[in-house]
Amino acid sequence: MVNRYKGSCHCGGVRFSIADEPDELTTCDCSLCVKRNALMTKVPEDALQIDEGEDLLTLYEWNTKVAKHYFCRRCGIYVFHRKRGAPDHFGVNIFCLDDFDNSTAPVRATEGANMTVECENPQREWPGPRN
Repeated sequence: MVNRYKGSCHCGGVRFSIADEPDELTTCDCSLCVKRNALMTKVPEDALQIDEGEDLLTLYEWNTKVAKHYFCRRCGIYVFHRKRGAPDHFGVNIFCLDDFDNSTAPVRATEGANMTVECENPQREWPGPRN
């Protein structure tokens, strides 16, 4: 049986659940994840359900615009993102999950800083090879 974890942003306006067991957590060294200090778990897109507050989600995209980063527009908390490297999966902010003990899963560092920067006029703060 798969566990269902409920989660929310800080203000509680965005509520979601995942039907997945986080068995690995990841950090990322890309410029966005470093600045938001993200610790995530990867879930298939059909395992994530938005229960309330979809209208409060705001989207941030940059570079290739494949990754879709979602934040609560009211409190500003990053809740999840569609992954660039696996667009059929979401990275979920594990600190938004209720009753999840993050000491139960190993943490793996992922390398995002070396992903290609493919947009016109990239900011110099964005690491990675330019196309």
